[in-house]
Amino acid sequence: MAARNLEQKIQEIGSPVEMMRTSPVGAYVYPVPAEFSNWRDEQKAWRETAVLFDQSAHMTDIYFEGPDVIRLLSETGVNSFESFTPGKAKQFVPCNDDGYVIGDAILFHLAQNRVNVVGRPPVANWLEFRARTGGYDVRVERDERTVANRGARKTYRYQLQGPNAWKILEKVNGGPLPEIKFFNMGEITIAGRKVRALRHGMAGEPGLEFWGPSEEGSEIRAAVLEAGREFGLLPSGFRAYATSALEAGWIPSPMPAIYSGGKMRPYREWLPADGFEAMSSLGGSFYSDDVEDYYLTPWDLGYGHVVKFDHDFIGREALEQKAHEPHRKKVTLVWNSKDVVRIFASLFGEGEPAKYLELPAAHYATLPYDKVSVGNEMAGISTYSGYNANERAWLSLAMIDERWSKPGTEVTLTWGEEDGGTPRPVVERHAQTKVRATVAPCPYSTVAREAYRV
Repeated sequence: MAARNLEQKIQEIGSPVEMMRTSPVGAYVYPVPAEFSNWRDEQKAWRETAVLFDQSAHMTDIYFEGPDVIRLLSETGVNSFESFTPGKAKQFVPCNDDGYVIGDAILFHLAQNRVNVVGRPPVANWLEFRARTGGYDVRVERDERTVANRGARKTYRYQLQGPNAWKILEKVNGGPLPEIKFFNMGEITIAGRKVRALRHGMAGEPGLEFWGPSEEGSEIRAAVLEAGREFGLLPSGFRAYATSALEAGWIPSPMPAIYSGGKMRPYREWLPADGFEAMSSLGGSFYSDDVEDYYLTPWDLGYGHVVKFDHDFIGREALEQKAHEPHRKKVTLVWNSKDVVRIFASLFGEGEPAKYLELPAAHYATLPYDKVSVGNEMAGISTYSGYNANERAWLSLAMIDERWSKPGTEVTLTWGEEDGGTPRPVVERHAQTKVRATVAPCPYSTVAREAYRV
């Protein structure tokens, strides 16, 4: 009998690692055109002029409304909610009882007792399970990402950023913009319509994310592109968009820490056998039979500063202990250019080639995990990697033991999988290879480090 839920699927296959290592699914899907011009110019636009990202299709939106909304969030997330009032937003981070991250998402406080959570499915799923089984007085409304949606999306969602973003926004607004602080919401006018906006940026450059009813999306997009023509605005396709996190330093998809432990079993039995958590693929050179070796802490992901012990929440006791332990640090790895060229050169001539580096983003699994070493000692894990036309370099985001995390430290990354690669259809036969890399700050973009939150 076919598995009806995630727990049954794990039991049938034998282990969560085997389930994800053999999943036929590839990288996360961004259902927008690959390019509107070319991905090199689209990358350069967010640094030199302005870029328009279309986020209307690939993220899950879930709404919670009711008198227990803040209690649900506070008892689930590591964040403090002491000053979380309507008009504010934050990066919401829930953990399991052992203090390992289930995921992260953007949390919008839309109105009194009403919030919207936007991101990849793991956080939405976990919050919905908690809301429906924990005795909370809240209503739940989902707006699935396009690949899982049988109808139309409820909202469009765009993001405009780059050094010319404010000029374009002032033009469409018909005058100066209202003052909106970082991760706060405001209201602007586009094409004669009132539009809600959040101040932040995916690639670390200044800008706004704005949204509204989906039926208005085409009109809003056209108005922004027309206004931005004189300022060098380019729309971004998914190829450039998939690399934007490399400059901002956001790790898009940590493994949800839900695949083990008795306390999580009811949740695994609630999750479907064909959902995100059951279909996600695991790829890369880091390998362990124990799924918990893939789990990450808030400090691994750069979220240590949002962990607040001013409230009771799932995982608090474990995190209070971890807070005093050594942590891995989130860094950027700059790959040695000669080694990158050698990987491409292996495609020609004799012998087994190295694992192909897809340009500009080398993502061939939902959850990429590559081993980073110093000498014979494992130093950490590298995740998302890709080429950045602004830096003329191949970069990846990584979590490195503190002793190896100083900028300028030389490390070695293992690229490719053991024994020629797993039998997943997106993995061609290849040979593992070593890549030299240099530790650099994260975020890598100077603007993201120094001026992003101003």
